[in-house]
Amino acid sequence: MRVYGYARVSSKEQNLDRQLVELQKYVEYRFIFADKVSGKDMDRVEYQLLRKVSQRGDTIYIKSLDRLGRNKQQIKDELEYYRSEGVRIKILDIPTSMMEIPEGQDWIMDMINNLLIEVLSTIAEQERASIKARQAEGIAVAKSKGKHLGRPVMAVTDKFMSAYKQWKAEEITAVKAIELSGISKATFYRKVKEYELEKG
Repeated sequence: MRVYGYARVSSKEQNLDRQLVELQKYVEYRFIFADKVSGKDMDRVEYQLLRKVSQRGDTIYIKSLDRLGRNKQQIKDELEYYRSEGVRIKILDIPTSMMEIPEGQDWIMDMINNLLIEVLSTIAEQERASIKARQAEGIAVAKSKGKHLGRPVMAVTDKFMSAYKQWKAEEITAVKAIELSGISKATFYRKVKEYELEKG
């Protein structure tokens, strides 16, 4: 039965020290695995090594649940993997996960894992709701100040209209129409779409 630790930050510029200090209260430094890479990448070198060496009866300490992965599904998959392998995950930021479990009481482990997943999903939902609320507030403020949000609408020029009408009448090719209108291919087709939608 070994005790391991895992620390992760999302980029090489970020510092692992705070996590390492906390983990060393429970784990010897030489048994702490650490990555400096985004949580969305599951091919993290140190993390995959930790997965290989951890065995039934071992315990892994992490600072927070999101060190395991980037989203709810990833974290759920990792928790279920360790549960099936008989490896205990303890999260310093979630006291419930730090409980001592009597031998043979696996149902308590299941209960804790389910609780962790529920906590994670609740936090994720709250964050999404907060982001949406902030976006809505920003849009409302911008509109009240008369600001246009999104891609600016380009005025329909005489050159565009002349080229558009000739192209629609099949008097010239699309390539020639784009050249005559003096705008890029993408902009030309966007203006065609906007104009035709507006015209009905």
